[in-house]
Amino acid sequence: MTAETLPPGPAGLAEVGGEQRPARTRRRRMSPRAVLSQVLLTAVLVLFLMPFVWMIASALKPPAEVFGSGAGLIGSEIRWSNFAEAWSYLPFGRFMLNGLFVAVTGTVVVCVTSVLSAYAFARLRFRFRDRLFLVYLGTLMVPQEVTVVPMFILMQQFGWVDGYAALILPWAFTAFGTFLLRQFFLSIPSELEEAATIDGAGKLRILLQVVVPIAKPAVAVLAAFTFINYWNSFLWPLIVVNSREMATVPLGLNLFLSQNGNQWHLLMAASAISMLPTVVMVVLLQRHLVRGIALSGLGGR
Repeated sequence: MTAETLPPGPAGLAEVGGEQRPARTRRRRMSPRAVLSQVLLTAVLVLFLMPFVWMIASALKPPAEVFGSGAGLIGSEIRWSNFAEAWSYLPFGRFMLNGLFVAVTGTVVVCVTSVLSAYAFARLRFRFRDRLFLVYLGTLMVPQEVTVVPMFILMQQFGWVDGYAALILPWAFTAFGTFLLRQFFLSIPSELEEAATIDGAGKLRILLQVVVPIAKPAVAVLAAFTFINYWNSFLWPLIVVNSREMATVPLGLNLFLSQNGNQWHLLMAASAISMLPTVVMVVLLQRHLVRGIALSGLGGR
């Protein structure tokens, strides 16, 4: 029996060869810097959670107590019926279906186009490849507000206004996704692709059966970011959508604020409902997201 496995004697001493020696302390004390960092992180967490807590609390209050004088965090009664009323006050189910279709379809299209273009910039050899990639990245510096007017004119000429195509396709080719996946593809050893080439695989087969399975974490990160961007998009749907039947969730939430009165309690309840798809997606992709964020954009050749 070693000294580490011997039970401590009186006053924290251990018997070793007939002698008493101080037992080793297994618990490590946190340094002041570690304690300070934990306190700061906890304060930041509470700060970021407060708007969410206030939203849920307001969604459960009677209408007069949301902004009433002396209103506390908890109302005089908890009204779960606000969620059902928010769902039926407007065709919110239609808004959710529109938002899900646009976000899911847009995410799939963005992931497909980003994988293809990222592999081309990472592995294929063609003239002016690096210069073209820099020009492609330059589009990230152009704000959306600059492009909405010419984009709307283009959608009008195509006859896509007030349709799903106008909500999805204009933002389906993103330089951000190409850059993210290109950096990940560069970190994959080229020997794997060379071995597949020796076995007779073509470029497309190598991409689908060798590269993409390895790049699942990076694709998951891109899918999460893209889904959230489509789901939360407000400016472009506001411009291109004319009918209530085509409205997405952000436009539907805006309809709770009208000239007839602002239904704040219903707005908070509807906002809480609208968070469910993104929360579910993040929970399902959590394992890939943690690994993808840690690896994406690092390395390179």
